Amino acid sequence: MLLTLLAVAGCGGDEEPASAPSQRPVTVALDFVPNPVHAPIYLADEAAVRIQTPGSGPDGLKLVTSGKVELGVLDIHDLAIARAAGTDVVAVGALVGKPLAALVAQPDVARPRDLEGRTVGVSGLPSDPAFLKAIVEHDGGDVSKIKQVTIGFNAVSRLLTKRVDAVPVFWNAEGVALKQRGLKANEFRVEEYGAPPYPEVVFFTSRETLAAERPRVEAALDAIAAGLDAARANPEKAVDVIAKAAETDDRELVRAQLDAVLPIFADGLKLDRAVLEQWADFDAEIGLVEERPDVERAFDFSVRGE
Repeated sequence: MLLTLLAVAGCGGDEEPASAPSQRPVTVALDFVPNPVHAPIYLADEAAVRIQTPGSGPDGLKLVTSGKVELGVLDIHDLAIARAAGTDVVAVGALVGKPLAALVAQPDVARPRDLEGRTVGVSGLPSDPAFLKAIVEHDGGDVSKIKQVTIGFNAVSRLLTKRVDAVPVFWNAEGVALKQRGLKANEFRVEEYGAPPYPEVVFFTSRETLAAERPRVEAALDAIAAGLDAARANPEKAVDVIAKAAETDDRELVRAQLDAVLPIFADGLKLDRAVLEQWADFDAEIGLVEERPDVERAFDFSVRGE
């Protein structure tokens, strides 16, 4: 491991030395089942980071706000939605430094506006209709002429069986899986249709935890940044670790998904204030939240800011 947290030796007889707060590992709640996006976390020093995988559904927000874990992984748009609902969480670093959202369509859909009169499968998350609208309307189409059906998280199978004409997904995950399955889908990435280059996945904590445990949170992010360096230096090791964590034998898919995301991890986990101001405008414009997110309150730039 690239980062080692040194134990502070105590003195004074046989008494057990007290652990410094920064030496206890921080628990990081994942946003989804283990996948290549999480490689830097899995390669972080275990002395600084302990991983909490989700249960039956994403529960990181609940775990972080309740104080059961110190740090979580979250889609940046879910951060905006949570804060709009009155949850005082704050992002302290970026994991994936570019947008991942895309509209993936059947091979005969040449451009987003061609989906008028056709069927798009959405997961049920509030972000899906917002991104469908943003991409289609940026291309000059009318989203009201598109039939939206809720398909849950079955995007890959629904596209492969041609039961839908397109789905909003992450191009680095479902998009790669579809290519591996042989579908020559057309991919319309949101950054090519008006979105700024915002960081898709961020690390977040509660404001209360950050105030009380800042040194430990900073140490955990340092360890994850070192884990990112390790993933880039040794992708095969990252594939081994993620395949084991995900309990999958499909190393080819894991490697393909890792190759897709490696170039767009956020260097040093840094947050870019100027880009985030653009992101706040974008989320308000596409109707993901009613009011523009307050970047100064939603992010703490003193931890991993630029």
